[in-house]
Amino acid sequence: MPQARLCGCWGGRVLPLLLAHVCYLLLGATVFQLLEKQAEAQSRDQVQFEKLRFLENYTCLDQRALEQFVQVIMEAWVKGVNPKGNSTNPSNWDFGSSFFFAGTVVTTIGYGNLAPSTEAGQVFCVFYALVGIPLNVVFLNHLGAGLHGHLATLERWEEQPRRSQLLQILGLALFLTLGTLVILIFPPMVFSHVEGWSFGEGFYFAFITLSTIGFGDYVVGTDPSKHYISVYRSLAAIWILLGLAWLALILPLGPLLLHRCSQLWLLRLRQGCEEEAAPDGTHREGSTATRVTQVTPQDFLV
Repeated sequence: MPQARLCGCWGGRVLPLLLAHVCYLLLGATVFQLLEKQAEAQSRDQVQFEKLRFLENYTCLDQRALEQFVQVIMEAWVKGVNPKGNSTNPSNWDFGSSFFFAGTVVTTIGYGNLAPSTEAGQVFCVFYALVGIPLNVVFLNHLGAGLHGHLATLERWEEQPRRSQLLQILGLALFLTLGTLVILIFPPMVFSHVEGWSFGEGFYFAFITLSTIGFGDYVVGTDPSKHYISVYRSLAAIWILLGLAWLALILPLGPLLLHRCSQLWLLRLRQGCEEEAAPDGTHREGSTATRVTQVTPQDFLV
């Protein structure tokens, strides 16, 4: 049974990989937090000190002082510290943000707005990615393969009763619709509301993220003027994993749907040509009547 194969795949391979995947992300979030949070706090204090000194010297500001201040701002930005606001801004290396960063590493999104600044954090990031990226690929591949047994029934849908064909088509349409709403419609609406973006900007962020392009021009949870819930970026990381998993599930459907559409189009075209040649269903040559052979979908199966 396809359902039994699907359950067996989940229980035997996908579920252990999922647990290993989540545990690996938790490990990465913990280590990144330990390695980076203290260095970030020091950078924040340094930025605040330079801002106060700038205000004190504003009346006699010269070009050199301005360049030095800009250099401080640039160094803080490279380290992931937003110069706007004050030292009470949310940390980029609390556990939720570290979990989000770990997810962007193993999924190869790499927004570019945040990176380890300590040598220990950089070394750990290299080895963490060397293990995490293949683990993520294997997990997504097995998740996609888990659906293959269920899709095998769609490959033989012409052999099934018409009622069963209709139910399968409706189930597939419902799956695609709900997946699109949950992964590509509702999250951009939430991000737009929380971040103050338009829906187009939220959808752009979702697409750039799930396609693993990760420009970094739009990143959730980085505005110091907003107060985010503590698990906001962690939930965003979980959404990324679910979105990539959903894409891994639906990608096999593309070739299958194109194949079915081409079969139906060829079948309709051939039947139309035969109806034009013999509207009554027969073709006569002399005194002999030859019945037109009925065409079935199996004639076009590859």
